[in-house]
Amino acid sequence: MKKYLMSFEEESPKYIQISRNIKKLIDLNDIEDGEKLPSIRSLSALLSVNSVTIVNAYKKLENEGYALQKIGSGSYAKRKELGRNFKKEYSDTFKNLSSNMLKEYIDFTGETTCSYLFPVETFKNVLNEVLDRDGADALVYQEALGYEGLRGSINNSFWNGKLDMDSILIVSGAQQGIDIASKAMLNVNDNVIVEKPTYGGALSVFRGRRANIFEITMQNDGIDLAAFEKLLKKNKVKCFYTMSYFQNPTGATYSLEKKMKILNLAEEYDFYIIEDDYLSELIYNPEIEYNTFKSLDCNDRVIYIKSFSKIFLPGIRLGYVISPDRFKEHILNSKYNTDIATSSLMQRALALYINNGLWRNHINNLNVNYKARYEFMKEYLEEKLRDKVSFHCPGGGLNFYLKIVPEINVDSIKLFYECKKKRVLITPGVLFYKNSKEGERYFRLGFSQVNNNQIKLGIDILSEIIK
Repeated sequence: MKKYLMSFEEESPKYIQISRNIKKLIDLNDIEDGEKLPSIRSLSALLSVNSVTIVNAYKKLENEGYALQKIGSGSYAKRKELGRNFKKEYSDTFKNLSSNMLKEYIDFTGETTCSYLFPVETFKNVLNEVLDRDGADALVYQEALGYEGLRGSINNSFWNGKLDMDSILIVSGAQQGIDIASKAMLNVNDNVIVEKPTYGGALSVFRGRRANIFEITMQNDGIDLAAFEKLLKKNKVKCFYTMSYFQNPTGATYSLEKKMKILNLAEEYDFYIIEDDYLSELIYNPEIEYNTFKSLDCNDRVIYIKSFSKIFLPGIRLGYVISPDRFKEHILNSKYNTDIATSSLMQRALALYINNGLWRNHINNLNVNYKARYEFMKEYLEEKLRDKVSFHCPGGGLNFYLKIVPEINVDSIKLFYECKKKRVLITPGVLFYKNSKEGERYFRLGFSQVNNNQIKLGIDILSEIIK
């Protein structure tokens, strides 16, 4: 009964506060699914409130799907699917933390490179050069596909000039790329395959299109191909969404063999591949080769999406989509309907930055810094959490994905709250699954926003909590 004790605030009615407290206990599994709740009389005595308050609290819990009343037996806890409620709380955590407050935390949730590695002075000189060269034209949006100079830079620097320039569309980051690709090709009840687990933003887009989402389990070298082909044989699939390098959240990278097999299956079963090329610039293991699905695609089956925001600067919202001929016009129309313009000045500045060789210098600098950080975190995780978690070493990217061993009785949501109390922020695995319950034993630790001292202190705190 002690776990039901609580203090009351003045602002809201007591029955609401009681129901809110019990909901939190259920979400954290402190009250187990199906556990009998205290009788109205005993809980009213414990909390020094009248019985009507408890009756109203239990009614509210029942209305919200957190309790089930059995006539003549009492009320029982009903654990809801956690994802939706927790996603809001997780998002609110960061909305309510100002940038100054966030500095007081050890932040393992970062997904982008840290701002102090961004060459501000260099980029400022590039911006000035663009303004001197182009004048007011630099501020005027002119081309539907995006600034031709940037599309040319992308084609020449990243694709050896092999692309049709009209197939390159400049977008405001990977999320917009996924959104406009799905709008161009998906209708209600179309079937989409995603990796399990996968990027939550992609799941939101496909849900928004009211598509049927199928998940295929990730392995260390890509999805389970046997399960993938079995699903293809039974269902007419429209597209497969994949993150080919350092997949978010698992960190897995596809083997060349699996890429070729999936491309062949796309032709055989007539589906398209949406490739989100995530953090492939940050390869620390020399055995990992860079071959995207798009570079291997002989049948025009891949919609390729690349964001510059993750590895350059999040505030510079730029990326690009390479479209198959079949969807070129639909994707352009989807972009135009979403927003007409992507910053012309930033497009021109990025084009000059790439052409002058500054982009390659920046990527080299990131690799030196983050490889050292990656190695430090890997070794300290193996030292401090060896008996508490298991994990795959990704060989690149910006995070590790860890699984709590079965012997330890804590789930990732409870771990998130306990870490937050100690001013450590982690990303629970429930955010990456269609059915969030499957992610309860997993959490992601990113090292993009933390130095070695913070990594050490944060893992020490985690080690103390995970017992």
